[in-house]
Amino acid sequence: MAMAYQVLARKYRPQRFADVAGQDHVTRTLQNALEQNRIAHGYIFSGHRGIGKTTIARILACALNCQNKIGSKERPTPEPCLVCDACTEIRAGNAVDVIEIDAATNRGIDEIRELRDAARYRPSRDRFKIYILDEAHQITDAAFNALLKTLEEPPDHIVFMMATTEPENIPQTIRSRCQHFSFHAVKLDDILNELRGIAAHEGVLADEAALALLAEAGDGSMRDALSIMDQAIASAPMVDGKAELSASEIRELMGTVPNTVFEEILESVARNDSAAVLTTAGRLLDAGNSSSQIARQFVRYLRNCIVAKIASLTEEQNTSDLLQISPDERRRAVRTAMLFTEEELTRFLGVMLRTFDDLGFRQEQRLHLELGLIKLVHLQRLIPIEEFLSQLPKPSNNPTPRTMPPPRPAAAPSTAPSRPAAPPSRYEAGGNVTGLPAKEDPKAPSTAPSASATVTPTASTTTNPSTPVTPAPRFESQPTAAPTPVATPVSTSTEPGAPYIREADVWASREARPVGSVTPVTGRTEGALALAPDPVAHQPANLSPFAPPVAAEPPAAKPATLSPFSAPEPAAPKPANLSPFSTPAVATPPEPSTGLNIHIQPSAVALADPPAAHADEAYDPSWESMPLPDADPDATEPASAPAVTGAASDAAQLQAAAVEALFETKKHNSAAEQLEETTWTIADGEVLIATTLSKPLMSTIFRPDVEAIIKTALREKGLGGVRIVFQPATPESKAKAAAPKKPRTGSAQAKALEHPTVQAAQRLFNAEVTNVFDLRKD
Repeated sequence: MAMAYQVLARKYRPQRFADVAGQDHVTRTLQNALEQNRIAHGYIFSGHRGIGKTTIARILACALNCQNKIGSKERPTPEPCLVCDACTEIRAGNAVDVIEIDAATNRGIDEIRELRDAARYRPSRDRFKIYILDEAHQITDAAFNALLKTLEEPPDHIVFMMATTEPENIPQTIRSRCQHFSFHAVKLDDILNELRGIAAHEGVLADEAALALLAEAGDGSMRDALSIMDQAIASAPMVDGKAELSASEIRELMGTVPNTVFEEILESVARNDSAAVLTTAGRLLDAGNSSSQIARQFVRYLRNCIVAKIASLTEEQNTSDLLQISPDERRRAVRTAMLFTEEELTRFLGVMLRTFDDLGFRQEQRLHLELGLIKLVHLQRLIPIEEFLSQLPKPSNNPTPRTMPPPRPAAAPSTAPSRPAAPPSRYEAGGNVTGLPAKEDPKAPSTAPSASATVTPTASTTTNPSTPVTPAPRFESQPTAAPTPVATPVSTSTEPGAPYIREADVWASREARPVGSVTPVTGRTEGALALAPDPVAHQPANLSPFAPPVAAEPPAAKPATLSPFSAPEPAAPKPANLSPFSTPAVATPPEPSTGLNIHIQPSAVALADPPAAHADEAYDPSWESMPLPDADPDATEPASAPAVTGAASDAAQLQAAAVEALFETKKHNSAAEQLEETTWTIADGEVLIATTLSKPLMSTIFRPDVEAIIKTALREKGLGGVRIVFQPATPESKAKAAAPKKPRTGSAQAKALEHPTVQAAQRLFNAEVTNVFDLRKD
């Protein structure tokens, strides 16, 4: 009677520790434990499928129950003898004391309870009673709990062996009571050696390319490789009575695509040839290859290319443990990797991984595969974000200190009144005169040049504090001489009373002054400008920032002392740049026709010990050209306090403009009605809007889009760059909201109140209209 055929995976199953391929760390440890008689009562073998977990469990069972002692003539090593009755029965699978249980089927608590009861009895013949639980992770938690006590303190004749592919599903309490051996995937060379030996033993003709293809198809599993080889032998043609294996037939049998196709696709990607990429993909799909299979193999090929690029492999030196492929495939991966950078290959792999995931739940798989391949062509146009950021200019760690800008050249004087073309320096003498330029007058002729003058301090900018000094006239004019720009030196004197102008003081003075313009100074200043040791003592202390300034007039041949309370005199409007180191003095407004006003602060700022140069680390040249609101050119009196005078009327006008803008949108009527009941206050660059609403309701009605409409309305009224602050309700605002309010002109309520019938009803019944519903369709 002929013996039944046995598949290669069972026929060539290892029977000794030395026959197991790729698990040297496990076999060595078990042989040492057998030789030292250090046998544990529980083992867990985990790892990939088809790598020898159950095989080693059976070999260990043979070694434990072998009837020949280690070191004897029949058994000189810890390997089982394979000739005794125990070894023969275990190999045949009919040993009484070795119980192999499929845990996927016997996974319940009842089966584990029976196992626990049977474990109390000693083995019938052999040394140990061994339980091999295959796919142990399938056992339920309740069954594991039933086995826990027996596994923790088993009888001395019991050994448990559990094989699993998912060790994480075994409870930690079980794993902590067993010795855990993690099996490795079998390397390509080890699988190739086994296949080569089996092919020779079976009398199969197979070239290296065919065997390498079988080994790669095994994917680290010896059993998978042997199963595919068994199938390939059955389908191979017979030559002289022997099966002949070829790579093309094996590839056709497995339904895989040759890697030469992927090399061709990536070469087309490197040439930016989208047509060639689609043509190659179409040829594969028309041949019957599935989109998922193509994407899966392409992902593997790209992974090999990335590893070849990272490992810096060449076609001659292409050996690496990271690449478990044949030498021919290594050279192919190296050639492809040389076409791209590591970043490009990484992006390619990411795109194909996403494409492979999408193919699992897409209807039109071909379209998504072709789209993923076209993306590879366009990915080469992208640059890494690191490279883009490296091209940006790097900020300097040690920025150079900013210096004062050079004075602007003066233009020829003109008889037509005009404002200065160039603003004066942002530093004022002693921080007193905040000489900011007014905006350009749109009515003035565009061709009229502006005159400017530069105030230059002389070397003697300090005086002896013990010597009384009479304040020198601030401005001296020479109408006949053309003004010449002169660089302003920095005062480095440290004598008591020397003026040192701080930037913060000047800027604070600039922000605190009311809206106005600056009186230009005519001519050029000559001579030394002296400053008293205590500037406050030589100027009136009660001079208000909003007091009416006096007029300045070009001095006569001999300078005369100007009093801050002298009567105004006419002066020619000739602009001048004020030096930041000139001494404080009193300036007077121009003629009413010029429309230029000035704001004077009474005190100067002096430091006893100024540094060598003024602190100007945060200087911004754009401050000098900062626009300010225009003054009224027809005003006969200086606008001493524009922020106070008329503030209520201005706020009311701005509020009315914002409300009207909200009503015009026809989408924010609620916000517009609530905005009518608010109180507006404008101060310090902010518009404070006191509402009659609670804080949660306020944030609901005055949303960011409403605030944007309000800002647009304010900007159209000339008030831009302000911050709007909504304030919740206060007792005063609630009382105001309770008072009856007048309906808005043109609103539905106003029109209803104007109707004769409504008016007659109000007179007849002394009624009050509270709610009006507009039912008009328009």
